Amino acid sequence: MTHAADEVRFPLPASDPEAPLESDAELARWWESRPRHRMLSVGRVGFDRGGPWSFAEGTGDLVHASGGFFSVRGLRVSAGGTSFHQPVIDQPEIGILGILVKEFDGVPHFLMQAKFEPGNVNLRQISPTVQATRSNYTGVHGGRPTPYVEYFRAPRGGRVLVDVLQSEQGEWFWRKHNRNIIVQVDEDVPEHEDYRWFTLRQIQDALRRDNLVNMDARTVLSCLPVTRDGQPEPDDRFGRALRRSYGGESRHTMTAVVSWFTEEKTVVDYRSQILPLSGAEGWRRTDDEITAGDGAGFRIIMVSVEARIREVSSWVQPLLAPTRNGFAALLVREIDGVLHLLVRARAEPGTLDRVEITPTVQYSASAAALGRPEPFADETVSPPAHRVRYDALLSEEGGRFHHAQTRYRIVEADPGLPVEVPPDFLWVTASQLMRLVRHSHYLNIEARTLLVCLHSLT
Repeated sequence: MTHAADEVRFPLPASDPEAPLESDAELARWWESRPRHRMLSVGRVGFDRGGPWSFAEGTGDLVHASGGFFSVRGLRVSAGGTSFHQPVIDQPEIGILGILVKEFDGVPHFLMQAKFEPGNVNLRQISPTVQATRSNYTGVHGGRPTPYVEYFRAPRGGRVLVDVLQSEQGEWFWRKHNRNIIVQVDEDVPEHEDYRWFTLRQIQDALRRDNLVNMDARTVLSCLPVTRDGQPEPDDRFGRALRRSYGGESRHTMTAVVSWFTEEKTVVDYRSQILPLSGAEGWRRTDDEITAGDGAGFRIIMVSVEARIREVSSWVQPLLAPTRNGFAALLVREIDGVLHLLVRARAEPGTLDRVEITPTVQYSASAAALGRPEPFADETVSPPAHRVRYDALLSEEGGRFHHAQTRYRIVEADPGLPVEVPPDFLWVTASQLMRLVRHSHYLNIEARTLLVCLHSLT
């Protein structure tokens, strides 16, 4: 049975401006009124000042005294006849990443938060209405209640538009996933100084700026069912091909796409297992970090946080700190007048189902340890400027990572690039990725980010 909520599609903004509740200038003034350094300060401390965090006897795992939140454990990865060890964040709780939607004068608006996270390079970023672990929204921290969480827990009012479990970084998390949920309401919503209503166009404009829209907002919005119906026919070739990617003929049927993905999951040679952190070979613990040197791509550090605008006013916690930026790129090209996107089926150490659909090229700070070639790196790392359709430096999860940033890029392929690709790659349309993202464990976090960035191209 098909219900009305299943048929909702949000039109992507056309060239004509909509009527937002607050103008861009008003939102900019609100944003600047949230001065970050008066509200949040973060500093590194040694493990001896970890407060409720300590190293468990016997395993050496870094754990919280409450047994909640998350822990840092060891991981052994075996692939292609080789193996390596690393720390990994184990967070078995399923958190809530939720966005409220309400129409004002017929225009859908999204309630977004100016959220401060200790690991953000610029501390505050545009975030979902609710971004909370189970430990947070059930009060394990002993702090103030999470605003608006009642809209995303049963029983709730409103109409659920999206509700799906999605994974996060498979190289740094052990089988982590969060609930991505969008709820539409009609009634008045209480106001809060740290929240404002944005139109989809205003969010998309923010996506073109470095480190402004956080990872959790991007993953939720990637699941939003959108359409380009009703937009005027674009004048340029790329625009016409992009529009057809949301409903035109695809190179492969949906059944063929799922079959390709299933095949890649069955042939992958990849095994991961949790082990005590003290057993992670090559990693050593100093007074203030867990490290294997810069070649490992990241280290584990401890930070102390003072916050005026969070549910808890001060705390300490570990963060995974990359030593360099990541890179994720989507190669696109026109096939029979329809824009297609080149994706890859890739295994990652901490992914629940081992393999997910990833961008064409994906380097993380720790990618060298995985030893995987990137066949299309030359086409995406240094492409001609006129082929770059999207390019921004965006932050990853600021609640678990310290200054983790990824260069996200969408590149139009050279017309001479062969359509035939290696077996772990496939050309798909935006419409096909949108159908897959409605389900768990298909698209990884980097692919979902690039999907929502693709939506912002007009």
